[in-house]
Amino acid sequence: MTVAGVLACTALTGCGGGGSAPGALAPPPKASAPPVSSAPPSAPASDSASAPATAPASDSASASPKKPPTMAPGPAGRTPVFERRATGGGAAGRSAEKVVALTFDADMTADEGPRAASGERFDNPDLIALLRRSKVPATVFMTGRWAEEYPAQAKAIGADPLFEVANHSYSHHAFSSPCYGLPVVEKAAMTADVRRAFTAFRKAGVRNVVPYFRFPGGCYDDAALHALAPANVTAVQWDVVSGDAFATDADAVARQVLDGVRPGSLVVMHCTRSAAPATEAAVRRIVPELRARGYRFVKVSELMGNGGGR
Repeated sequence: MTVAGVLACTALTGCGGGGSAPGALAPPPKASAPPVSSAPPSAPASDSASAPATAPASDSASASPKKPPTMAPGPAGRTPVFERRATGGGAAGRSAEKVVALTFDADMTADEGPRAASGERFDNPDLIALLRRSKVPATVFMTGRWAEEYPAQAKAIGADPLFEVANHSYSHHAFSSPCYGLPVVEKAAMTADVRRAFTAFRKAGVRNVVPYFRFPGGCYDDAALHALAPANVTAVQWDVVSGDAFATDADAVARQVLDGVRPGSLVVMHCTRSAAPATEAAVRRIVPELRARGYRFVKVSELMGNGGGR
């Protein structure tokens, strides 16, 4: 889950929110960006890096590589942090290419099972269907608890070559404090929490899993980057906050995204009916407008791999 800029609410849950975080998140913390590596030193295991043979035509030039790119560890082995494609230099001058990555957080905290059982929906299958119809590649940052609650949807998202699935923790608890009221994961338990999410993906049959991780609430500190080093993941933040968490004005969400996107941008959104009800309608406006401006949609793996990052 992530932060936007106006609403102050409690817990984002579902395919786009969880725990106790406000609908308006602040910009993500800054961190130095180590260079991108074409192959991860030790990517977390997944059922398969390949996707079904028949991929729909989409903005993305190619499916995710078999070995998704990662960033080299930071100073003293810290977990590296990727925010967007670099805007100066880059491979073959591609850094100024009009590409943008839409990312969607599938949030559900470890203790929200009773709310799901009572009828609250932490998923948003209509949004996923819209992305498929519109042939928009996307990266879904999924919590392990969400994959357990919606295993069929998790498996279907992971089987579709249009998407890739990244890790948003198992519990959707905070990795630093304060973090919008989320419960806090102890430093010694952080790597285990991330690995538990990857295990939940495997149990649900999720394919196309990439070794990327998004901190719940976007909250992290130096101690968290150190603690997560054994997980061998690249942390992925964002440079454009959609403001969709708990928003009801789809036009306002769309305007915020359209005003913020630049070549190489990475947008954070959510896919939950309960905590981000306006996202699908906002995407209906965002996609055609950005295409009219000449933008091509890509997954995070392509954004990271073809132009470096920061």
